[in-house]
Amino acid sequence: MVSFRHKLTAGLARRNVEVCDDLADDPYQAVLIIGGTRNVAGLWRARLRGIPVVQRLDGINWLHRLHGLGSGNLRHYLRAEYGNLNLRTIRTNLASRVVYQSLFVRHWWERKYGETSVPGTVIYNGVDLNTFTSDGNGTPPDDRWRILMVEGSLMGGYERGLQMAVEFGEQLASHLQNNLAVPLSLLRDEDRVKRVELMIVGRVTPALQKHYEVHLSHQEGFSDLSLNWAGQVPEDRIPEIDRSAHLLYSADINPACPNSVIEALACGLPVVAFDTGALPELINSASGRLVPYGGDPWRLEKPDLDSLAGAAIEILSDLDRFRQAARARAESAFSLDAMVDAYLNVLLDR
Repeated sequence: MVSFRHKLTAGLARRNVEVCDDLADDPYQAVLIIGGTRNVAGLWRARLRGIPVVQRLDGINWLHRLHGLGSGNLRHYLRAEYGNLNLRTIRTNLASRVVYQSLFVRHWWERKYGETSVPGTVIYNGVDLNTFTSDGNGTPPDDRWRILMVEGSLMGGYERGLQMAVEFGEQLASHLQNNLAVPLSLLRDEDRVKRVELMIVGRVTPALQKHYEVHLSHQEGFSDLSLNWAGQVPEDRIPEIDRSAHLLYSADINPACPNSVIEALACGLPVVAFDTGALPELINSASGRLVPYGGDPWRLEKPDLDSLAGAAIEILSDLDRFRQAARARAESAFSLDAMVDAYLNVLLDR
């Protein structure tokens, strides 16, 4: 949300639109709620004065319900439930218009809580195509396949994303080393024997890092997968990191509209993932590969990692074409300027 607010504010400023962040800072023509807010009374007062209140919605909190109210989860569970209640209250009673980050998000909210009596629209997240570009520093290594994973945090219930990434990396390495997939016939002999490196960008606890390092060291003959822990990095380093990989693995299940995917596409980095959430709206068949999850993603059943590895090899066998198509996809659908204009039109009811 912080990143989105920064990008939108900067874009509005370039259009000579002033932005404030306090409902008491009169006058203003419209209110944009990025998710929810505790200042519900302030929103009521704005609506009574005839000021449009636009709510931007992400997905609905749901992972906490799988974990239940077990030991250590009560605070997280209650906070997630409060968040859903706050978002739902604003959407139902206070918003004069709702912006959903994707069709998936819109259908999710309408399926769960019904349609609203106010207009709703879908605006995808955008990216600065001059900053996130395929040109610049960052080159994939020649001696190994680098699979990139970019998440803000892999803690607090999101550790499973890291687990799936490591298992996917192992499966891909196994396919390459043992000639297990038909697409391998498309790879050159020297490419088939390359090791796989999983580069993880995001917050990971030291204990979890050690767990997976020990896990890989215990594989028979050692694993053909290596882990590169990049940790949290400044946003301005992401374009170079994206350009330094061969493909992005999007680990989020049922994502609303992940920035990491859009940023990767803009940098000419193809994406491989399961076809859950908004990903089928973002990634076309030319810019990456999506495969069926293979189970029930809402229950986090074990996914089809074998098919995911085969899809990754298909991308690796034709990287130049996929890279060009990834950049073209971003240019056609995820321009930051187009996003800012779309929000401005909604806020000012143009």
